[in-house]
Amino acid sequence: MPSPYRAIFAAPGTASFSVAGFLGRMPLSMMGIGIVTMISQVTGRYGLAGALSATLAMSAAVLGPLVSRLVDRHGQRKVLRPVTLVSLTAAAGLLLCVQQKAPDWTLFVFTAVIGCVPSVGAMTRARWAEIYRGEERRLHTAYSWESIVDEVCFIFGPILSIGLSTAWFPEAGPLFAGAFLAVGVFWLTSQRATEPVPHPKEGARGASALRSRGLQVLTLAFVATGAIFGSVDVVTVAFAEEQGRKAAASLVLAVYALGSGLAGAVFGLLHLKGQASRRWLLGLCAMAVSMIPLLLAGNLPLLAVALFVAGLSIAPTMVTTMALVEAHVPRTKLTEGMTWTGTGLAIGVALGSSAAGWVVDASGAEAGYVVPVVSGALAVAVGLLGHRRLRRPAPNREGQRGQHDSSGDSGVGERQDGEQPVA
Repeated sequence: MPSPYRAIFAAPGTASFSVAGFLGRMPLSMMGIGIVTMISQVTGRYGLAGALSATLAMSAAVLGPLVSRLVDRHGQRKVLRPVTLVSLTAAAGLLLCVQQKAPDWTLFVFTAVIGCVPSVGAMTRARWAEIYRGEERRLHTAYSWESIVDEVCFIFGPILSIGLSTAWFPEAGPLFAGAFLAVGVFWLTSQRATEPVPHPKEGARGASALRSRGLQVLTLAFVATGAIFGSVDVVTVAFAEEQGRKAAASLVLAVYALGSGLAGAVFGLLHLKGQASRRWLLGLCAMAVSMIPLLLAGNLPLLAVALFVAGLSIAPTMVTTMALVEAHVPRTKLTEGMTWTGTGLAIGVALGSSAAGWVVDASGAEAGYVVPVVSGALAVAVGLLGHRRLRRPAPNREGQRGQHDSSGDSGVGERQDGEQPVA
């Protein structure tokens, strides 16, 4: 492991909560694609599969920030364990309804309740921020490490979920996703030493982190970015099935995540100067342009190459986003702020997967890749229109005061961008 990554694990407990966070995040890549695979196998209806995947994403988008806001007030252990049990119970109900061929509405009800699953990635990133607050380089490396973990989940998650559902039984993918969630969350919440200190008084009287103008831009841009991810997943499964190799879809999606993971690993070794907001906008542009070759891929090998190249811009953009979130929200709402970007992604995944499913049903898999192309263009448009909010400080906001109060340190956003902290 390169020395910058070794250095961040010098703090006690970091390796343990990182592994627990990895396990708890596996459902992020397994549950949605597992539902798509399961429903398409049992019913052959990609429209229904995409709609259920969209329901899961939308539910997580609505409930995720609420769960994270409770975490900021009361702590991870007190909140995450109960909501995880609720999510697991709903997942069991969904699988039972699929097996018993229950009416479609029951599938939507249970899928919606699964959405209360906690944002484990936000929980682990909040722990890193608590440990290395004020240490820009180590925090940058820690966020890069978390992006690598995300992509490892997206490499192995679809392989496991699709592979289990196609080789064993249709419900196997979502079933194992639930098992990973249970182990990861309960192990993570058992580690009290690295848990961020809750802020019950500040959280109770303060407004939502989404009042930050900068966070609004990041979240809205991530809606379009999530539409890229959701549509690519659904269309790739359908494309592989049209090619007669449905199980290979997991390998193709793993290559997509591999490109992102490798880029994130390199990005974490760099100490970049200049405005983070500018790097973020360039990352959005790169993601948008990389979607165009997908329209020209006529077979799975070419599609895998195109997706690998497309993945190279993902992790660096995500890492930069986390740095911008920390600069734009107060410390007492950091978990909620990080979750809002995930909420934007979830909403986008919902819209993208649903749109892609209907396009595939109507016009075939190759036509479905129009959806991520359009989504990429929308992400760039949001980035261009909202870029000023990320560059300029918003005066007289709680987050700005919190940055200045932190032992004389003016925050990650100032050191990276040469700007004042933004609330």
